[in-house]
Amino acid sequence: MIKRIVLALAIAISSTGIAQETTVSPYSFNGLGELRLRGTHENRSMGEISVYSDSIHLNLQDPSAYGGLKLTNYSLGVNYTGTRLESNEASVDDQTASIDYLAIAFPVSKGVGVGFGLSPRTAVGYRLQTGSTNTDFGEEREQLDTYLGEGGLNKIFLSTGFAIVKGLKFGLSGGYSFGSVENTNVRLIEGIEFGTQDLYESNLYGFDFTAALSYQRPVGNKLFLASNVIYTPESNLTSENSQTISRVQNLGSVGDFSQEIDLGARAETELTIPSSLSFGLGVGQEKKWFMGANYTMDENSNFTDRFFNVNDNVIFEDATKVSLGGFYIPKYDSFTSYWSRVVYRLGLRYEETGLNINGSDVNDFGISFGIGLPITRNFSNVNLGFELGRRGTKNVGLIQEDYFNIRLSVSLNDRWFQKRKYN
Repeated sequence: MIKRIVLALAIAISSTGIAQETTVSPYSFNGLGELRLRGTHENRSMGEISVYSDSIHLNLQDPSAYGGLKLTNYSLGVNYTGTRLESNEASVDDQTASIDYLAIAFPVSKGVGVGFGLSPRTAVGYRLQTGSTNTDFGEEREQLDTYLGEGGLNKIFLSTGFAIVKGLKFGLSGGYSFGSVENTNVRLIEGIEFGTQDLYESNLYGFDFTAALSYQRPVGNKLFLASNVIYTPESNLTSENSQTISRVQNLGSVGDFSQEIDLGARAETELTIPSSLSFGLGVGQEKKWFMGANYTMDENSNFTDRFFNVNDNVIFEDATKVSLGGFYIPKYDSFTSYWSRVVYRLGLRYEETGLNINGSDVNDFGISFGIGLPITRNFSNVNLGFELGRRGTKNVGLIQEDYFNIRLSVSLNDRWFQKRKYN
C-alpha cells in the first residue's frame, strides 16, 4: 500500500513539481534566487539543524545519516507561505504553495544506506516597480519601470552513507541542478504610445557534491553526544543566455516588433556557486529528547552573478547561519496515550544572508515549532510544522518581509531486502 501511495505522489510531482511559483520575495531578484533546499520538515521544525539523525527518518542535509538507516523511508514535504511585504510607503500581502521535496532511501546492508530524490534548489519570483523622470525627449516625462522575474533551479540527488566504525559514519551526495530563470524589464514613458520590453532568459545546469562526517557516542548511562561536519565544495553552473527586445503597448500586450540580441561571448557563461561548510554539536537521550546546534558558513563573496544584473548597489558577502533546535517525546512506546508518542519540536535560526543592498545587510530570522504524529506502529508519521520569520529591513529604501510558513510532510517506513521466514 505504501509503495502505491509513493508512486502516485511521484507521478504528481513529476507533472507539477518542476515549474512552481514558490516565492514572492523581492530579494529573489539577486543571484539565482531564494534558497529552497533546506532539509526535511522535521529538521526545519528544529531550526534547520542537521546534527540529529536516526534510523527511521531521512536527513537530506547530511548524507552520512544514510549509513544509519534500518528501514526504507519515503518522504514528501509540502509548504504554504503567507508573506507581508512592507516598505516605508506601502505594504502588500501575498501567498504561495509548493512541493518542497520527494525522496526515498533504504538500507542496502548493515551500515550502508542509499537515497535519492528531487527538490527545488532556488526560486525566483518578484515584481518590482520604480518611477523616475525621463528627459530624452527634450522635456520631462514620467517613466515607469517594471521588473518581473520567475523560475529557479531544481535538483536531483543521489546519496549514500557508510558506517565506518561504531558511532562514526561517512557520506557522499551528488546532485544535478537544472532549471531556467526569466527576468523582464518593461519601460513605459508618459505620452509615448509604445513601451519596450527587455526579456532575459537563462537555462542553467550543472553538477555538485557534498561530503559529510558524523559521530555519535554514549555519555554516561542514558545520554549520547552527536556531532557532524558537512562540506560542499565550490561548483560551476553552465548558463545558456538569450535576450529579446520587444515593443509593447501601454496595456502590456506585446507589439509587432521583436528582436533577439546577439550576445556573443555572453550567450553561454559559467557561474561559480560558493562552497559551504557546516559544523554541528548536540546532546540527547535516545527516543526521548535532543538539543543541538549547527553553524554554517557560505563563501558567497565568490559568487558570480548571471549576465542579467541591473542593480549596481548589490554586493555579495560571505554568509553565516546559526541554527538551534531539538525535540521531546514524552513516552515513545506508550500503549495508553497517543499524545505521549507524539514528537514535539522547537527551533530558531539567524542568518546573515551575505546579500548587501544599498550598503545594508539583508538578514533573516525565524522561529519554528512542530509535531510528529504517529500513524502506524512501524514508526511512520505525519509531520506538521510552523515558522514565523522576518527578512530584510525598511531602511535605505529596502523591503521588509514578514512571513509565516505552514509545512506538512509524511515519513513512511517499510522493509526491503528482508528474507521471508515463511511462505
